[in-house]
Amino acid sequence: MISTPATPHSAQRQALIDQLWVFPIKSCAGISVQHITLSDTGLDLDRAWMVVDAQGQMLTQREVPRMALIQPELRHTELVLRAPGMLALHLSIDRAEAPTQVQVWKDTVPAFEMGALAGQWFSDFLGQGPLRLVRFDPEHFRLASREWTRGVEAFNQFSDGFPILVTSTASLDELNARLVQQGQAPVDMRRFRANVVLRGETPDAWQAHDEDRVGVMTVTTDGEAVRLQPVKPCPRCPMPNVNPDTAEVTPAVGQTLQAYREDPRVNGAVTFGMNAIALSGLGEVLRVGQRVSADWLF
Repeated sequence: MISTPATPHSAQRQALIDQLWVFPIKSCAGISVQHITLSDTGLDLDRAWMVVDAQGQMLTQREVPRMALIQPELRHTELVLRAPGMLALHLSIDRAEAPTQVQVWKDTVPAFEMGALAGQWFSDFLGQGPLRLVRFDPEHFRLASREWTRGVEAFNQFSDGFPILVTSTASLDELNARLVQQGQAPVDMRRFRANVVLRGETPDAWQAHDEDRVGVMTVTTDGEAVRLQPVKPCPRCPMPNVNPDTAEVTPAVGQTLQAYREDPRVNGAVTFGMNAIALSGLGEVLRVGQRVSADWLF
């Protein structure tokens, strides 16, 4: 059943953290985790690495959908990469070789090479090259747009522009209802590459796209409360059209979103999820099942 936005019964919305995702390598597959530390650049090790070409330009699924098939795994001191037909690549999380400069959108940022073996692994699997894997320089501070953060300093590594992306199971249910109505298969949350996925304990507690319409989200932790400020709706490129299991690209998801998700706050771009920044709670651990509350804005 397709829902429509409804006036909430109270001025505050309530949810639980349903899923936590970290994406160690920009545009490669993510890792579902039960708990993760919140750092000053988002979830720990999120978008800490990036694949670049010989000129230092970033590669993403927009141009190379096959990147979706590269599955990272974090093991204590190792980053382990697997892909169909490839031997696993083991890299030390703390490894850093020669310094370099790379381009992520309009930002030129310092980074460190991860070595010739890693570059060759990506070149072989993606069928182009020469490619390089680089690690973000943790001494560099890449600011999110102050226009959207209203002057608050928020830092990113290789994310598109903001440290945290929040969405909800209700929003995905809304999309899937529309897809099924059109005779299309439902999709899962991996296509949207969110870090924090919320779920209401009841259908009315958190409705589809409530994350678009709330203020500060307060997460109850074992220590200091984590306060996440939604700052900008997330405009969607063609990446949600990429099947994360096959790397096949079909237009159904993007076309369906186009029919109901044009957002005037970003000049009519199609959006899904909200970019957010952390106002408090750095160093705290986010866990699946933690309670989240937020004041209703409109």
